[in-house]
Amino acid sequence: MHTPEERPPALRCDDKAPPHPVSRMLDAIDAPARLDVVAPRSPEATSAGRPPTDPLEMTLCLARPWTHRAARSATLRGLLLALLMPVLATAQTQTQETSAAGSGPIRLRQPQGQTVGEEGTTRKADGQMMSDRDISGQRLAMGAPPVAPSDFEVYVRRLNQDQPVRRFGSELLHRLHDAADTARAATPVLPDYTLRPGDEIIVSLWGSIDADLRLQLDRNGQVQIPRVGPVMLAGVRQADAAEVISRRVAQVFRNFNVSVTLGQLKAIRVYVTGFVEQPGTLSVGAVSTLMQALMQAGGPSAAGSFRQIQLRRGGALIGQYDLYDLLVNGNRIGDRFLQAEDVIHVGPVGTQVALIGSVNRAAIFELKAGERVADVLRMAGGFSPVSDTSRLSLIRFGDRNQGRIAELPLPSALDQTPINGDVLGALNVADLTLPSERQNKRVRIEGEVARPGDYVLPPNSTLADALAAAGGLTGQAYVYGTTFARESVRKTQQENFDRALRDMETQLTTYNATRRTASAEEAAAAEASTQATSRFIEQLRKLKPTGRVVLQLEPRTQALPELALEDGDRLQVPSRPTSVGVFGSVFNAGSFLYGESRTLESYLQQAGGPTRGADRTSLFVVRANGSVISAQQKPSSWFSSEEPILKTGVEPGDTVFVPEEMDKTTFVQKAKDWTQILYQFGLGIAGIVAVTR
Repeated sequence: MHTPEERPPALRCDDKAPPHPVSRMLDAIDAPARLDVVAPRSPEATSAGRPPTDPLEMTLCLARPWTHRAARSATLRGLLLALLMPVLATAQTQTQETSAAGSGPIRLRQPQGQTVGEEGTTRKADGQMMSDRDISGQRLAMGAPPVAPSDFEVYVRRLNQDQPVRRFGSELLHRLHDAADTARAATPVLPDYTLRPGDEIIVSLWGSIDADLRLQLDRNGQVQIPRVGPVMLAGVRQADAAEVISRRVAQVFRNFNVSVTLGQLKAIRVYVTGFVEQPGTLSVGAVSTLMQALMQAGGPSAAGSFRQIQLRRGGALIGQYDLYDLLVNGNRIGDRFLQAEDVIHVGPVGTQVALIGSVNRAAIFELKAGERVADVLRMAGGFSPVSDTSRLSLIRFGDRNQGRIAELPLPSALDQTPINGDVLGALNVADLTLPSERQNKRVRIEGEVARPGDYVLPPNSTLADALAAAGGLTGQAYVYGTTFARESVRKTQQENFDRALRDMETQLTTYNATRRTASAEEAAAAEASTQATSRFIEQLRKLKPTGRVVLQLEPRTQALPELALEDGDRLQVPSRPTSVGVFGSVFNAGSFLYGESRTLESYLQQAGGPTRGADRTSLFVVRANGSVISAQQKPSSWFSSEEPILKTGVEPGDTVFVPEEMDKTTFVQKAKDWTQILYQFGLGIAGIVAVTR
């Protein structure tokens, strides 16, 4: 081992640099090599001839090993290098950052405690993502069902013909509950928001330094900025955070700009009490409002008030919220931002009054003291266009056992104050039928008149008045063949026709069930008869009654009877026809020229006469005025011979119909004959011809 006098001088990377304390430590060790920690010179320091003083510029310089005892010192030198390599790497990195300061901005690194994740999230050190819902500690129950109806709602529903009537605003609150999570995420942060531990900020620095940092306030309310140190931000307004950070960074760097925005904010705890669906403690977003927290708790219950909602902070009442301000006026001024440990209290429901009937929004309304009938109408959006605005009905809950319904005349009753449980009703005049003497008549007049068209006539007008309004008849008018149709008659005919078809189907089912057959041939014939009857009924269903009213007119008449008009009447005056129609079971069905002296028999002969399968006894004639005569009618003054109908005279526009012979045991023959169908249902000869083809 060398003595101090024999030890060769230390080899340094820079002979002018003073030895580092590590070098002095190595001097005391009998080692085969020396590691001198020196301070490399910057250009300015070299030109000035002075040693550098910035400790960040320190690096390690490995001295050349001594030539003697090299083999013996290899092990010790490797051990020293392994121990000092981390120090060397750190010093080298700091030196590179420092040397780059003169040529570009210094890059500050994100602290290793947390890294930036996706937008709206923060990644923990272990890689787990923290979302807004993780911070709040719970997930909203999306799509929750509406609040169950109260007893009063059930009672009003019975009065409203079993149509549901809900509390005013219940549907809107249900939708707001579904959207509460989205609304909370989209709520903007006000400049007055105060930072507190757990909040996250996003700091951007540019200029002489470059940094994009996501920093979270620790329990002491501080954030750690690399190469700057801690910055106290707890209690600082969000709008002032940039200035506070700028003053702290300016102590280390110059010529930079800073921007601070909020990232994820720590959830706060609030209490929801009183008459709500889910009372208790809630964890809500840091910028949540009273409405959002109330919706997260399910909203007011069936017994909870929409108009008495209190917000308490630190034991003091700081505000009251009326949901009707939002529901009726669209006003959210009372919807305050919450702070930690706030208490939201929902009081019991107040006076409830229902308004049903012909209004724009039928609902059950909660009233405050002093509100009147006029306020209820205003909250309901007023009367509908078809409502009777001169009165309201009133069903008072205490008088319901006596069945008393009062009438409130308007506008004098608008200042009355309803009591709890009242049910107001607006009457619909559109469904009411006014007295005929007070109704104008809207009629349509077509055919051989001077001015065909639609006319509105005063009450008590007659057919003659309608003809006069249309300018009277033309010279070609055939008054005997006038078709007069009435809407009320058509509806009655349709109802009777549908009922008759149902009866026919019932009788057909009974007839088939009780019918007995002795052989396979009879059974096949019965099945064919049943199918034919079913097809016949289906064809009858396609026919529609015309609503024609038979006018008892003489063939040579020139005036219509004094019949009062109804709204919707239709009058058609045809021109004088020149033919007579013969249809049904004849050899040559068609229309034939009219002759004044000709009888029904002559027209049958011109049509080739009845076929072998014709039913002569069921022959009938439909007159031009809509009346029907039949061969099965009892003899009267019209008939005197053995076949009286064949000798009957025929008028222009008449139609002769000869039915097909049917098996007398068939169902259709027993059920109805053709004259009954024509008389009772007003189907018209054209429809009968179409069915029997």
